[in-house]
Amino acid sequence: MIIVITGATKGIGKAIAEAFAQDKQGHTFYLCARSEETLAMLGRELQGRFPRTNIFTKACDMGDAASVKAFAAWILQAADKIDVLVNNAGVFIPGSVESEEEGALEKMMSVNLYGTYHLTRALLPVMTATRNGHIFNICSIASLKAYSNGGSYSISKFALYGFSQNLREEMKPHGVKVTAVLPGAVLTESWAGFDNSSKRIMEASDIARLVYAASFLSPQACVEEIVIRPQLGDL
Repeated sequence: MIIVITGATKGIGKAIAEAFAQDKQGHTFYLCARSEETLAMLGRELQGRFPRTNIFTKACDMGDAASVKAFAAWILQAADKIDVLVNNAGVFIPGSVESEEEGALEKMMSVNLYGTYHLTRALLPVMTATRNGHIFNICSIASLKAYSNGGSYSISKFALYGFSQNLREEMKPHGVKVTAVLPGAVLTESWAGFDNSSKRIMEASDIARLVYAASFLSPQACVEEIVIRPQLGDL
């Protein structure tokens, strides 16, 4: 399989890469994140742990349309199909609409929605031409319900969820699957410093396992949404 993952160096993105890399089939990965150095480290780590894989990395700022389009062009120079696209890259700035810092909405929309939009649009022609592929958009429970201190983050995730729903309808005739992934609290950088010794919030690997499983269903089956919350509920 040819697998594209954005925001792949940490959190959910890295966990998804690891879940697929463990497969004995040996997949090919095109991974991006903002830091070229961190990406190189990830590539060496995955290649060393999973020698059957082929790991390719390229730095990309998902908040910059030109950078996103360059990443897509780089992929398409080498790949004649896309089996799995995981739009994971995102940014979280806490605050309320009333008091959040100036530019918060623009920054989070540029990464959380526009970056996904531009990358997906660039890769869709090869997916529709081959009638193949599965797109996973990493949304959030903040896509479903507003919460305190959510502000523009929730706005951007509502927008990403709407994009996912619209894309699902558009892609039905083309054999391309679309899944919106809506996790609750996950132990990622957004929860840095949180004491999870009581296992109050989920692990990134929990999300990765679900994405991996959903990608291997028969062609006639599509998981439209994955909603997963901590056992004790949202924080």
